[in-house]
Amino acid sequence: MRVATDVGGTFTDLVCYDVDKASGRVVGLRTAKTDTTYPQFDQGVMNAVAKAGLDPAQFDFFAHGTTVVINALLSRKGSKTALITTNGFRDVLEIARGNRPDLFNLAFKKPEPFVPRYLRREVDERSSYLGDVMTPLDPSGLDPILEDFRKEGVEAIALCFLHAYVSPENEIIARDYILARWPEVSVIASHEISREWREYERTSTAVLTAYVHPAAKRYLETLGRSLDAAGYPHQPYIMQSNGGIDTVEGAVRNPIAMVESGPASGVLGAAALGRLLSEDKIIALDIGGTTAKCSLIENAKTRITTEYRIEWSRTNPGYPIRTPVIEIVEIGNGGGSIAGIDQGGRLYVGPESAGASPGPAAYGRGGTRPTTTDANLVTGRINPANFLGGEIEPDMENVKAAFAPLTEKLGGDMAAVARGIIRIANANMVNALKLVSLNKGYDPREFTLVAYGGGGAMHAVMLAEELQIPKVIIPTNSSVFSAWGMLMTDMRRDFVRTQVVPLAVENSARIESLFVEMADAAKASFASEAGAGKLPLRLQRFADMRYLGQEHSVKVELPDVAFDATTVAAAAERFHTTHEREYTFRLDLPVEIVNFHLVALGDVPKHEPEKLTATGKVPATAIVSERTVDFDEQGIHAASIYDRDRLEPGMTFTGPCIVEEAAATLVVTPGRRVVVDDYGNLHVHLNG
Repeated sequence: MRVATDVGGTFTDLVCYDVDKASGRVVGLRTAKTDTTYPQFDQGVMNAVAKAGLDPAQFDFFAHGTTVVINALLSRKGSKTALITTNGFRDVLEIARGNRPDLFNLAFKKPEPFVPRYLRREVDERSSYLGDVMTPLDPSGLDPILEDFRKEGVEAIALCFLHAYVSPENEIIARDYILARWPEVSVIASHEISREWREYERTSTAVLTAYVHPAAKRYLETLGRSLDAAGYPHQPYIMQSNGGIDTVEGAVRNPIAMVESGPASGVLGAAALGRLLSEDKIIALDIGGTTAKCSLIENAKTRITTEYRIEWSRTNPGYPIRTPVIEIVEIGNGGGSIAGIDQGGRLYVGPESAGASPGPAAYGRGGTRPTTTDANLVTGRINPANFLGGEIEPDMENVKAAFAPLTEKLGGDMAAVARGIIRIANANMVNALKLVSLNKGYDPREFTLVAYGGGGAMHAVMLAEELQIPKVIIPTNSSVFSAWGMLMTDMRRDFVRTQVVPLAVENSARIESLFVEMADAAKASFASEAGAGKLPLRLQRFADMRYLGQEHSVKVELPDVAFDATTVAAAAERFHTTHEREYTFRLDLPVEIVNFHLVALGDVPKHEPEKLTATGKVPATAIVSERTVDFDEQGIHAASIYDRDRLEPGMTFTGPCIVEEAAATLVVTPGRRVVVDDYGNLHVHLNG
């Protein structure tokens, strides 16, 4: 059995493949969806295992995606953290950057640092940007600092010394000295997390990593104990933001790499599905109960960035984290997003969410405000008789009470307000889809939209119509698709190092030696752990490159071959092409490499889904009923209701219709054609 679980903001999902060991074929698939349990997230995981009727003692592989890191950051429920830095750099976190998004707001206020000033201390040490230790650290100077930290109840310490990304010697001395005298405290040295330059970003990354380290360590240890108690015989793997899994040991060592753990697996799943279906241009859209996430996939490959921030908005610069993350745009709009009226009397939706408890008003668990799910229920898009797979009977009286304040203030009836909620939610999602496509120089009309999550199928067709995307694919078991993506993922570790090197033939040997040095470090990293050392290893090369004189760079994939004159010319041309696509121009200027980026992939056995057998039944046999559905601007229609479990490969039918499954509903607008492929995925064609 190969099992994956994904802890989301509202639900915890599980997917299990039963694999025949003799043939290697998948002989069974089980899924489950349960409420996420705050703050004991591991309990929700075990609830999902029990609901699926599984015995962990039979598991051969277990992968897990979690929101524990991002939740600790956003809710400010991490550990009391201190910072030790180079003399003169105590206030880097408060100085931050001047390129704030709300540039003309004279009342702008910088976000509060995660470490207050009284817990930020300096030591005498110094290294040059070339890596030379100019002032060695005298570790005895740390003693009074550590004594103060103990009195203040500090649980985690971040170390970030100037130019430690090149020369980490002083950080290593400080880390070892602290742990020898205070083994209970968490210590994070910046060079262990990020070897990229930019002092503020590096300091922020080290601090946020230290802030979540104790909570992440406790959580993973608790999950491990729960699995052990249930009889699981192996070590679990943890989903990372870079689109790969890692061992528990690796995840504990670098917990910030889990910051986008769950969403990353869904994008990897969309890429795997694209390869299976020969779809090389995909926009992945994950709509859950709390948020909507989207990402762009080209040539079946995801886009990776280290330019990641939490809490960034139009008015807030957020907090940078220098860790490789799949490029994902995330907004606070999902099935549980709450609708309300702002001070100007206008309707808004999100980012506040009702979550799983109390949940939407229809749950009848105490929710008193309308959500996107309630609006879809009012318009007939969600079946009251099959709400959450029939597990809950919707409390329609509570829904009416929740809508009453909005209908009174806005005028009109409940149906009109529900349409308005859906329109606003869709508009927010369209803007997110534009950020990963149009804003990056990609035409969405050339892509296929793969939509998943509990709400993906509900909104996907209307979003595609807005952006003129020609086709939508709703995967099999779309509501737990992110968990499935973990089963299609390799073990991955990223090694990034700043070295500014002109891209020129005379530097070929230097460029090659740096990549070889990083490759040796990657191999040693995998070999040092039992859960990683036996995996076949693949290496991929990337470089962050820029024109001479530029401030920022673009990431370019490089072939894994020795650098010579031919390789240098090819790399330069690839950079020019990438830069022109994203910024609309290229320059006749020298090019330089800023960051060397090596990806080490440990091949994990994967099992593609099996093709389904068609019996020759006609689509009408899958129709279970008919009901009136409000399709907004496309009118109110009598829509055929299809049971997805009865659909077979080769079936074709046309909207207006609804396709229902246990935890997802596909809304097909009038005139759109649906085709069932060999694996049970639904292809909605918007152009006939």
